[in-house]
Formats: sequence, structure tokens, C-alpha cells
Amino acid sequence: MQVFTYSEARQKLSSVLDKAEKSGKVLIRRRDGRTFALVPEPAAASPLDVPWIDAQVTTEEIVSILRKQRGRKTVTTRFLEKRRKSMEKQ
Repeated sequence: MQVFTYSEARQKLSSVLDKAEKSGKVLIRRRDGRTFALVPEPAAASPLDVPWIDAQVTTEEIVSILRKQRGRKTVTTRFLEKRRKSMEKQ
């Protein structure tokens, strides 16, 4: 963890932020000896973002598909109805 003086942090703020992002935390020390921690805040993620599935579909596309499907029967329901009808014909 790296420690910067207040003046250094002020002059090189962009660099200090980059180092905080890489290391997780940097300290800034004032002249009077007080020390403050600069910690990056975690990025907000969408509940629809599933890292282990690479579907190449954006969140907007998923939401659009779901909105189109509202009020319609699901694929499973359609499949079961078709199967039931075919069984009745036999």
C-alpha cells in the first residue's frame, strides 16, 4: 500500500486514483500526521450480468425479449400443449 502526502495526492490525483484502483487502497497523510484511506468503490453490476455465461446478448436485448414475451405462453407451455394434442390424436 502506498502512502502519499496531501500535496502529492492533490498534484497527481489521476495517478493516485489509478494506484488505488490497482492496489485496492492508498493512504494520504496530512502535515499534522492524520492519515486517510482512499479506497475504490466497487462498480455496480446488473443482476442480469452473469459472468460465467458468454451469451453475447446485452441487458437491453434481454429486457426487450422479456417485455415481448409478457402475456404470451412460454415455450415449455406450448411444447406441452402440442405434445398433449398429438397424444390425443393417437
